[in-house]
Amino acid sequence: MTAVGDTLPPRRIDVTRTLVVAGALATRDFQDVHHDPELARAKGSPDIFMNILTTNGLVGGYVAAHFGPDAVTKAVRIRLGAPNYPGDTMELTGTVTALAGRTATVEVVGVNALGRHVTGTVTVEIPQHPEGS
Repeated sequence: MTAVGDTLPPRRIDVTRTLVVAGALATRDFQDVHHDPELARAKGSPDIFMNILTTNGLVGGYVAAHFGPDAVTKAVRIRLGAPNYPGDTMELTGTVTALAGRTATVEVVGVNALGRHVTGTVTVEIPQHPEGS
């Protein structure tokens, strides 16, 4: 049973160069700052960095995995902060902040060595299980 105040187990994500580049390609984000270190440095960044769509997918997937394969994600709303660079580790944490029937709102925070990479909320419809399951 889910209740307001419940916390999700933390999830650590190693931010590899492959994750950054693959996420950008998978989301069709061909901006050079997500795949070309030299051009990223020329634009003032110390290295390539993760794009918002990859972060969005990681946040939504974190919450969905907690509630199981029958849960339905209704909304993901995020705001980026400190960039995720290759070599970082991001730790996602979540807290259920609202519950209306079978719909839960989870506040999610993702932190790396530079600070908060992402903050936001995920709204998910929790599956109804038959009695005794």
